[in-house]
Amino acid sequence: MSVGVTTNTAVTAVTATEHSGSAEGVPLTALLVAAARAVETHRPDALARDRYAEHFVRAAPAAAHWPLHPRDVPDGEADPLWGRLGRYLALRTRALDDQLLRAGQLGARQVVLLGAGLDARAYRLDWPAHCTLYEIDRPEVLAFKQRVLDGIEARPTAPHRVTLGADLRTDWAEALTGAGFRPDRPTAWLAEGLLPHLPAAAERELFATVDRLSAPGSTLAYEAKTGTESAAVRANPVYTATLERTGLDLLALLDAEPRPDTPADLAARGWSTTAHTPFEFTRHYGRGPLPEPDDALAANRWVFAVRP
Repeated sequence: MSVGVTTNTAVTAVTATEHSGSAEGVPLTALLVAAARAVETHRPDALARDRYAEHFVRAAPAAAHWPLHPRDVPDGEADPLWGRLGRYLALRTRALDDQLLRAGQLGARQVVLLGAGLDARAYRLDWPAHCTLYEIDRPEVLAFKQRVLDGIEARPTAPHRVTLGADLRTDWAEALTGAGFRPDRPTAWLAEGLLPHLPAAAERELFATVDRLSAPGSTLAYEAKTGTESAAVRANPVYTATLERTGLDLLALLDAEPRPDTPADLAARGWSTTAHTPFEFTRHYGRGPLPEPDDALAANRWVFAVRP
């Protein structure tokens, strides 16, 4: 079952400097992740498979020329955009997929995707019975996604799916609880690729709300970026190739303020947290990007938290 709820304001999960990827206002970042997942899906050693991803990319004119298959990437994994960055995004997808499914197996019956974008987890993962999956993002992003999914007659694997147009920089908690969310039940929260684009104050408020809505046994997974990158890192081909080939300036989308120490803040609220580099998961799964000089991925951290 899929239910949509829209509030009066639109979520802005990225900064206003980002170009839209379609007439519907879908961010290029969301389309970039979808294209990376599409390419990964066709790899023989795919870290994650998402058969819906290519349909989102094809539906957006700005991304019509992007590759959707490894054969369209002549340099393979050596390509800084569709090879290295693409494999990073696939690795992130797999690690966070596994985290959410573990949370479901341990009893979480609510999953909340904060800044869901073109994520298709509600359609491609094997969710436990009685699980409700909430997707929060801008109404126009959710509408575009639903139009594409309806066009291919996709059916969610989540027993209950609720899409929620709400503003993650303001008060979205009332909209979530109004859509049926139960704060007294364990929840698996996910913020994939969202936080580096939020102002520091909005990040703090976001996690204060997550903490307030989380019953014991809840989990939280998110991506963070640590420190300020040097000029050499900012000149990394991952950034320059992305800008040249897609028009997407990833560096311009990163909020320039010092980032909050969210793991410490969560620990002070009683959460148990662990932070990992992506390269730890490359070693765990046996494939994915490895460190390189002046690495654009080195400052990224994937944080996993549990509320006992």
